[in-house]
Amino acid sequence: MASKAELQGVVVSAKMQKSVVVAVERRVQHAVYGKTQKRTTRFMAHNEGDDAKLGDRVAIAETRPMSARKRWAVTRVIERSVQV
Repeated sequence: MASKAELQGVVVSAKMQKSVVVAVERRVQHAVYGKTQKRTTRFMAHNEGDDAKLGDRVAIAETRPMSARKRWAVTRVIERSVQV
């Protein structure tokens, strides 16, 4: 059986209970011109215990569907954001 995908991203919204929105950046090359571009994809992720906060760098893993939009879960917090 294939292993679950794991991505790293930054928490851009933590306003929900047990859920966060994680922005994952990737680099793609333009098909015609060849210039490298940044593309951002936003994933809704399950955040059990509310340990991930706004601005934290987190790792998310693919999981079973938990709601209409949630198919990822926060596995660990890689780096905490600086709180002002």
